[in-house]
Amino acid sequence: MALRIIFMGTPDFSVATLKALHAAGHQIVMAYSQPPRPGGRRGLDLQKSPVHQAAEDLGIEVRHPLNFRDQADRDAFVALQADVAVVVAYGLLVPEAILNGTRLGAYNGHASLLPRWRGAAPIQRAIMAGDAETGMMVMKMDRGLDTGPVALTRKVAIDPDMTAGELHDALSLAGAEAMVEAMAKLEAGTLETVVQAEDGVLYAAKIDKAETRVDFSRSATEVHNHIRGLSPFPGAWTEIEVNGKPERVKLLASHLAEKDKVMAAAGTALDEHLTIACGTGAISLVRLQKAGGKVLNAEDFLRGTPLPKGTVIA
Repeated sequence: MALRIIFMGTPDFSVATLKALHAAGHQIVMAYSQPPRPGGRRGLDLQKSPVHQAAEDLGIEVRHPLNFRDQADRDAFVALQADVAVVVAYGLLVPEAILNGTRLGAYNGHASLLPRWRGAAPIQRAIMAGDAETGMMVMKMDRGLDTGPVALTRKVAIDPDMTAGELHDALSLAGAEAMVEAMAKLEAGTLETVVQAEDGVLYAAKIDKAETRVDFSRSATEVHNHIRGLSPFPGAWTEIEVNGKPERVKLLASHLAEKDKVMAAAGTALDEHLTIACGTGAISLVRLQKAGGKVLNAEDFLRGTPLPKGTVIA
């Protein structure tokens, strides 16, 4: 017997779980996603979310209420008579009436090892903090922010140079596998949950534009983690002088440079290969992007924008 599932998700991160549940033979009775947003080159076309498009491709009907404050939307949800709701990066607050609107409740796929990194940006925050490991957790949802009991965990190592984009993809696949296993156990009546620990709670606040600029006065490790934690989006950035004018450049990949002692001010180019001094140590910039330009590796970037030794960027 397959479960009758309501799937709730919006970005590309959620699509793997939707497809995996569908492939496992469950009946996805409805998909909920955030409403289409203005997009296209001029911002005039309405763009369906990745989950919206994937659901339609699978022949699944999609609803996109602005919220669930309207009683008619809540009643329509309950009327689906689903066994369970599966929520992965839906992006809207799910009220208690919806959490209790199915026979078995709602289960969330969250991209951290709870209770560490509850909240909006767990992938970025884990890398920016220098964590060596994170994971996906399947959690039974309650009224709190990522506070529900945990049913399944899939751990994922964070390699030293891994970017948020690379970790995003690894966690998306791990989350899909975990949710399929969780739903199989739920269907069989063998899914158990464990209350989250009270110690070790950290909140992954949404990334603010004000914190995206690189501060080279920090240690090389902190600068490196900052760059990879914000890559590819929104992108850490600095200003580099191009033709006598400061130009914003995104720094999308780096690695720690092997420098014993750095006798230069933070932000100084230590050679002609994009090795930059930090407060302590140095980093090598690997991938960069000028505003409106293509993403370039260091060698290609330097062909168009030489950065002589001694140049200071900020």
